[in-house]
Amino acid sequence: MKFSKILLGALLASGLYASDKTITVGASPVPHAEILEEVVKPILEKEGYKLDVKIFNDYVIPNIAVENGELDANYFQGLPYMKSFNKDKGTHIVPTVGVHVEPMGAYSKKIKSLDELKDGDIIAISNNAADSTRSINLLEKAGIVKAKEGEYKSPLDIIENPKNLKFKEMESAQTPRSLDDVALAFINVNYALDVGLKPTKDALILEDKDSPYTNYVATKAGNENSPKIKALDKAILTPEVKDFIIKRYQGAVIPSF
Repeated sequence: MKFSKILLGALLASGLYASDKTITVGASPVPHAEILEEVVKPILEKEGYKLDVKIFNDYVIPNIAVENGELDANYFQGLPYMKSFNKDKGTHIVPTVGVHVEPMGAYSKKIKSLDELKDGDIIAISNNAADSTRSINLLEKAGIVKAKEGEYKSPLDIIENPKNLKFKEMESAQTPRSLDDVALAFINVNYALDVGLKPTKDALILEDKDSPYTNYVATKAGNENSPKIKALDKAILTPEVKDFIIKRYQGAVIPSF
């Protein structure tokens, strides 16, 4: 009996140890998961950690999973979205380190210039506050619409719309699928790359390198200083990751460190 208890204790301890040395991170497929799998994972292995990357194609589940403790961290979002999500969902997601910028862009299968937008054309934009704001800011920068000042902007905040453009709001992941049905779609870089678009070549308008929407590693408040998160942060802020981003994405994704 004593031996069995010792063996059980050893097994439990080994399981706990394995858990402590496994870092589970939720990420969008491109570029986040590629960065983690191809560059960060080998770095962490040298430090004695196993990186388990879970791929998600939406912006909701990865935050809920971090909040519930199903993920140690996630890597897909910027601060404005994180702040809005916490406010709306009552979650406690916090940033740790900023890694890269993904410029928001507008794409079309029907026009080759924003000047070709016609009266009443339909524009697809994300229904989340952060990405809606980015889209409207780009339209304002192009002189196409004017919106009320504010931290967040939706189509309801547009006060000047000379071309009477219509806005179709949808989940961010759905915007590439709308290209056949709308005159213009605002698409996050990760989703644009997923469907073979080349932001620096195909976008009719694109945020520049000064975009404030850096993508962060994020975890639940209180876990920021855990050994696993510290190891993840250290591994992702390396010259190897920076070089990979520059060479692989050719300006479509820009390092923030």
